[in-house]
Amino acid sequence: MIHDLSPKAAEIVAHARTLLEAGGYNGFSYADISARVNISKASIHHHFPSKAELVRTVVALYRAEAREGLAMLDRQLGDPLKELNAYVDYWSSCIAGGTASFCICAMLAAESPMIPPEIAEEVRGHFEDLTGWLTATLEKGVAQGQFQLQGAPSDEAKAFMASVHGAMLAARGFGDAQTFAALARLSVARVTAQR
Repeated sequence: MIHDLSPKAAEIVAHARTLLEAGGYNGFSYADISARVNISKASIHHHFPSKAELVRTVVALYRAEAREGLAMLDRQLGDPLKELNAYVDYWSSCIAGGTASFCICAMLAAESPMIPPEIAEEVRGHFEDLTGWLTATLEKGVAQGQFQLQGAPSDEAKAFMASVHGAMLAARGFGDAQTFAALARLSVARVTAQR
């Protein structure tokens, strides 16, 4: 999908993603992007006639990237515990390295009542994608004796996802990347079977 964008449109999308991560849908305008990309607001409208269309594109690309990343974990690791740890490690390194400090879909979910429906639909899709992957990973881990769940796998998947997103929020609130790593590790430990 990113290959379908012109170089300038791809640059606009990249800056919009950074701005979404920092402040959500209502935290930026085309004027902010114009200053970063060094083009007029009218030129941005040429590529993305509305802010809703721009953000929907950003989220659709984000979802595709996440699905590919999760599928790669399955292909490369093939071990449920290693997959959960790799997922947590990905976010730990993004937060510590400053490349991404927050899931943009979690940020947009917080704004759900105030964002356009087409964006809310993409955000729900991301949550469904991630829940599906986590559910399958937890089920495989239970079958292999790696995980011990207290509830249904789909509920445990949602709880795990919520705790990871909560750890992102706590890290941001405390201004400490290590807070994320510590809390996310507790989430993995919570589902790991006692040996």
